[in-house]
Amino acid sequence: MEYRNKGIIDVTQNDFGDGQNKNDVIPAKAGIHSFEPTSTIRFPIKIPLYGIPYSGTFGNRVLLLVRNLSGIVKVLVQLEFLGSLIFGMLSFSPTALAQPKSLFYMTRRYESVHSFLEHCNKIAILVPTWYTVDKDGMLWGGPDPLVMKTAKEHRVDVMPIVTGYQFTPEIFHQFVTSPTPHQPFIQSLVRECKLNGYSGIQFDFEHINWFDKDALSNLVTETAAALHQNGFKLAIATVPNAPGYPGQTGFDYWIFKEWQGAYDLESLAKSTDMICLMTYDQHTSYTAPGPVAGYSWTIENLAYALQYVPKNKLMLGIPLYGYHWFATIPDKEFHGATARSVGTPEALQLAKAYNAVVQWDSTDHTSWFYFYRDNMREWVFITDVRTFQDRLQIIKERGVEGFCSWVLGDEDPEIWNLLPERK
Repeated sequence: MEYRNKGIIDVTQNDFGDGQNKNDVIPAKAGIHSFEPTSTIRFPIKIPLYGIPYSGTFGNRVLLLVRNLSGIVKVLVQLEFLGSLIFGMLSFSPTALAQPKSLFYMTRRYESVHSFLEHCNKIAILVPTWYTVDKDGMLWGGPDPLVMKTAKEHRVDVMPIVTGYQFTPEIFHQFVTSPTPHQPFIQSLVRECKLNGYSGIQFDFEHINWFDKDALSNLVTETAAALHQNGFKLAIATVPNAPGYPGQTGFDYWIFKEWQGAYDLESLAKSTDMICLMTYDQHTSYTAPGPVAGYSWTIENLAYALQYVPKNKLMLGIPLYGYHWFATIPDKEFHGATARSVGTPEALQLAKAYNAVVQWDSTDHTSWFYFYRDNMREWVFITDVRTFQDRLQIIKERGVEGFCSWVLGDEDPEIWNLLPERK
């Protein structure tokens, strides 16, 4: 087995226990094994470990920390006794390195719940769409008992999402600027976490006017303080907003004014435990056909967010769905052309039905296809396993905490082969 590493492998001292019981990790003296910057390391390798205290409880193994470009990871070292020296036989594979944290959104649809039940051992955080708040601060909703039972058995953190009931920019402004709804709303969030064993709450307030940025940040700060005081976390989903101001087109003016401009990432990062950057819906029914999340667009928004959000708080959005553009009966809004979101299995079935060839866009790093129906061209852009893997690689390279994916039930089934089972 080979593992390409640039720099050094640093076997560092750890202090996870004092060696007095079988659950302790025995500390090891620090030692460094260096390699050329571009060398290929073949495993297993031997690293001299002098004077390591260890317990017979562990037999001939000891757990150390190893640092490489992907961070610090725990590895088991097999000990060998050669004369008066002890050597550590370091044995691990690239898949054993720290993996991005996996967060998946789930609706109450059968397909979505079923996907969670089938793949819960590969999901770290589940964010179900169970709660809604109205303009007066009244929260309603509740858990799915089977989902909660399964999550508990498989140690999956459940962090329900809260959305606004029939919120328009004007209604959200009323909700967020009036102090009256805040306290009952926040108290309800704490209550639900306590009653149901949630790890915390995620806010998903979208379609917000840019001038409500400070008011949103204040609500988040107030809510985070109450949740933290009771041992719970607060996350927020944010619309990607690079470069931080509107561009040239009318569409860019509108989307910044009513969608992107309301998120002060620096302020939100200080209050919350996690920011889910919704790097999807780059192209929608409001736009011409294009990728749900093009490569350069994703990179630009990630780089912008990292100016304000620590890596260990940032989750990069990876869509699981696509869009299908087609002609329909003209109306005042769409003039005969529109698009709808489509799950990847459904999209691939559509390609099969019309003998379409799924192609790879090497610029946007995304899969797409087109076909003709009634002499009209229809376009489909999807997040298949190749696209998903490409975005997963971005996360690993940039070293952010993990990814957040909307929505279970729409995914290419092959993506589960890319994700490791949680231990």
